[in-house]
Amino acid sequence: MTDRPRRARRVQLSTPGSSEKMIQKAAESKADHVFLDLEDAVAPSQKRDARKKIIQGLKSLDWGKKTRCVRINDLTTEYAFEDIIEVVEGAGEHLDTIMMTKVTTPADVLFADKLLHQLEKKLKLKRRIGLEALIEEVEGMQNVDAIAKCTPRLECLVFGMGDFSASMGVTNKSVGASDGYPGDIWHYARFRLIMACRAAGIDPVDGPFADFRNPDAYREECKRSMILGCVGKWAIHPLADRHCA
Repeated sequence: MTDRPRRARRVQLSTPGSSEKMIQKAAESKADHVFLDLEDAVAPSQKRDARKKIIQGLKSLDWGKKTRCVRINDLTTEYAFEDIIEVVEGAGEHLDTIMMTKVTTPADVLFADKLLHQLEKKLKLKRRIGLEALIEEVEGMQNVDAIAKCTPRLECLVFGMGDFSASMGVTNKSVGASDGYPGDIWHYARFRLIMACRAAGIDPVDGPFADFRNPDAYREECKRSMILGCVGKWAIHPLADRHCA
């Protein structure tokens, strides 16, 4: 048993951290979990400025009972360590969790765990900041059991089927769908991640569905992941496709 907090993750709303308008809309939404994104939704030239917008949004907006999360860049980039340091030093007590991307081994999570421990001690934070980890590489899925159990700070694993498709060489063009495959193409990967989470006592969450204009297919993917044991699924901010177009 651990002292992990129980957080709402039924709907994880992905929100670009570079847009003050979308951050405000996310705070006003009915989603019970919002992650402000510093990774794919933010261009390299905007990443540093997006940190400031995220910090300001976390501190100034009314988030109600939402789980407040920030998704950082992956550890192979030049941004990840400063993402953690700047956001935690700036938002501190206004932040619940940090979401890591492209996690492949327990060492990835333990790096963030140690850095957060140092920051919490320096800032004298009263609450521990949790970690959530995206499994979106073949190596990460192969190591999913060890990742799930590597630290009590880890609260959640997310199946990121978009990058996982590329890692596997899957030719499916619709992220999160099973186009052309006779059945659920994601069944095994979902099942494996969920089993690892349940054994470790952490939350399994299903990742993105990119066909914004097909709500029926989205509902079907939500139903499939829920039946297998996921506690929630990602939703894309309703303004994001227009913002990124």
